[in-house]
Amino acid sequence: MQSNTTMVLGASPNPERYSYMATVMLLEKGHAIYPYGIKKGMIQSLSIEQEWPIPGSINTLTLYLGPTAQVEYYDQIIALKPQRIIFNPGTENPELVQLARTANIETIEACTLVMLTTGQY
Repeated sequence: MQSNTTMVLGASPNPERYSYMATVMLLEKGHAIYPYGIKKGMIQSLSIEQEWPIPGSINTLTLYLGPTAQVEYYDQIIALKPQRIIFNPGTENPELVQLARTANIETIEACTLVMLTTGQY
C-alpha cells in the first residue's frame, strides 16, 4: 500500500529556502512529510533526515535539487517508487523525467508552494 507521505528532496534548515517554505506549508496543510537533505537541522519540529526512506513509503517526491545534483540520486529515486515527482522551478530535468516515466512514475513540472496555495496538490 502506498503511503501518503511527501518527501522533500533537498530540504534545508534555512528559512529563506523554498524547500523550507514548502515543508512548512505541507505541515500546515496536514501532510505527512519526510524532509531529506545533506545539512543537519530542523524545519520547525521536524528533523532533516539523512537516511533514505524505504521503497513504497513515499507517495510524492518534491524536488529542490538542481539537475546536476539529482544525478547521484537517480537510482534511489526510481527505486523509491513514488506515485509522482514534482519538479519545482529550477529542478527540471528531461533525463530524470524519462527515467521516471519508464518506471510508470508521474512527473509534474510545477511549484509545490503554488500547488498547495491553489488546492492543486
